[in-house]
Amino acid sequence: MTTSPLHHHLAPTAVADREEFERAVLDGLSRAPRAIPAKFLYDVRGSQLFDQICELPEYYLTRTETKILRACAPRIAELAGPGRALVEFGSGSSVKSRILLDAMQGLAAYAPIDISREHLDATADKLRRDYPGLRVEPVCGDYMAIDTLPDSVPRARRLGFFPGSTIGNLTPDEAKAFLRRARTLLGDDGAMVLGVDLRKDPALLHAAYNDSAGITAAFTLNLLRRMNRELDATLDLSGFAHEAFYNEEKGRIEIYFRSLRSQTAMVAGWRFMFAQGERVHTEYSYKYDHRTFAALVEGTGFRVGQTWVDDDSFFAVHYLVAERLPD
Repeated sequence: MTTSPLHHHLAPTAVADREEFERAVLDGLSRAPRAIPAKFLYDVRGSQLFDQICELPEYYLTRTETKILRACAPRIAELAGPGRALVEFGSGSSVKSRILLDAMQGLAAYAPIDISREHLDATADKLRRDYPGLRVEPVCGDYMAIDTLPDSVPRARRLGFFPGSTIGNLTPDEAKAFLRRARTLLGDDGAMVLGVDLRKDPALLHAAYNDSAGITAAFTLNLLRRMNRELDATLDLSGFAHEAFYNEEKGRIEIYFRSLRSQTAMVAGWRFMFAQGERVHTEYSYKYDHRTFAALVEGTGFRVGQTWVDDDSFFAVHYLVAERLPD
């Protein structure tokens, strides 16, 4: 990641955001194979589209995790204890966090972290209206790059929240690095509630990322719209398609936009050629079982304290407890 740890703590300007986006896109399109970091999918429109994805019948992840959280929230509150500051990594619309907000009494604060400033501010304003007694301290930034929270977030015992199987969007090495960074941020008495999508029938996985309404495709191609809007690109959206498939050997969904023909486009003043069939990678979604997830957590400064799974074994919610950091 190119963002410095404190870059987003101090109300980043639109210019700085655009410059980071431009650097990432030009770098991603100049390498082989081509790839653009998934975090840039989440502009305002992208965040709205993802909210729609979460409501799709094929997208079992959200409703399954929500059901688990509703059932285990009282136990999470008991394990966490009173006076915690709830820190959510990649908060989006903070829909699932409301389950914990309702269950946990006497929270010191809720600190949602999200990369989309406009989306984050709108969500924070709504939370302040709906929870007038709750201290809401939004942090705009890349949760993969934040080492410390701003002074506005009270130095209470901290409970991290990382729902949605977002851990699966990271490679195993990136996921380990994130968990180590989160362990440092949450502190020696910290804990983490984390959602993980489990390995299952590939047909179910394929349907979840190739919905019949085309919302996931629109979400992927919205990245091209953003490039056209913010980077003066000349990408013809009709010349590209969303592509997602399950790589069983790697245990992950792979998502790309694919060029439907040989074509050339300008991006931020640079000319790029796309061969017919060429893919540009945008996102992974790794799936875990209990053994592979335990191996992922090992050595990060966390241990798995408790796990809840739905009746179909589609999804797991883990309560991670901080332990001694490895030397």
